[in-house]
Amino acid sequence: MNKIKVMIVDDSAVVRQVLQAILERDPSIQVIGAASDPIFALEKMKHDWPDVIVLDVEMPRMDGITFLKKIMAENPTPVVICSTLTERGAATTVQAMEAGAVTIVTKPKIGLKLFLTESASELINAVKEESQVNVNRLKPKVMMAARVEPKLTADAIMPAAGAHAMAQTTERIIAIGTSTGGTQALEVVLTALPRVCPGIVVVQHMPEKFTAAFAARLNSVCEIEVREAQNNDRVIPGLALIAPGGKHMLLKRSGAYYHVEVVDGPVVNRHRPSVDVLFRSVAKFAGKNATGIIMTGMGDDGARGLKEMHDAGAPTVAQDEETCVVFGMPKEAIKLGGVDRVMGLHDIPRAILSV
Repeated sequence: MNKIKVMIVDDSAVVRQVLQAILERDPSIQVIGAASDPIFALEKMKHDWPDVIVLDVEMPRMDGITFLKKIMAENPTPVVICSTLTERGAATTVQAMEAGAVTIVTKPKIGLKLFLTESASELINAVKEESQVNVNRLKPKVMMAARVEPKLTADAIMPAAGAHAMAQTTERIIAIGTSTGGTQALEVVLTALPRVCPGIVVVQHMPEKFTAAFAARLNSVCEIEVREAQNNDRVIPGLALIAPGGKHMLLKRSGAYYHVEVVDGPVVNRHRPSVDVLFRSVAKFAGKNATGIIMTGMGDDGARGLKEMHDAGAPTVAQDEETCVVFGMPKEAIKLGGVDRVMGLHDIPRAILSV
């Protein structure tokens, strides 16, 4: 079995050493080089091109965003952004995501030894997952956030819906779940929607702080309003609420109105927010009043929740393999029998407007 070849690009010698030590713990990963900036990295990569690049975004001589644009234009390669968790860093990292990076792994400003012991599995898992990405679908504006946690189910947050679905109303809800490649997919879908459309709730796997910057970016290019959800936000037509990183988002109903509940809780399917948690709550409180959509992503988060929505009478959609960066989540949902229709990315907005 061939090892996953990794190039590390970071201007801190200490960070490069720590990242290399983390990755080389895994026998399936080979660090083929480490460089202090993209110029040095490009020279090394001429001789041996990596399967995955681990990249900082703020570096001398050439910044990570310029480097990403060059890589994606010339030789698309999965990129894991290793970024400091700050408001400023989040905004910069979102720019990097727009340029073509796939995964975010956060690193501390201090305490690298603690990072070595506590976050090793997250980084290793991110590299392994990105080595499986369909590079033919890698284009600018692709992102996800890798999480590596004990795999709980949505039962950890709320019980499954009972046998009786909610009575049908005129208020429609669209619930979307996505992961690897999801920000590209979400932008395609949300920018195609007119201002008058059903209320939308979204889980995109991403760490805290990054979701606010991502939502603001979408809001700047969409006709509909897009924002990071806050507890008790109403779900109304023309508004898309993005689940905040590090929290679960649930749909709730009060009379004829819907709102979201943003809560703490354990990771579910190794994610927080979890698609399964959102979809279960939608099945329970919206039933046939909702439409469930599962899009590109690694793993199986959302598959069981989409089946619960389907069983509650909600129409369900999965993005097709041809247009997915990773066909993991839709594939698992199809296997469970919870998908009514499989369609290409550019057909999904039409499905939303036809409900």
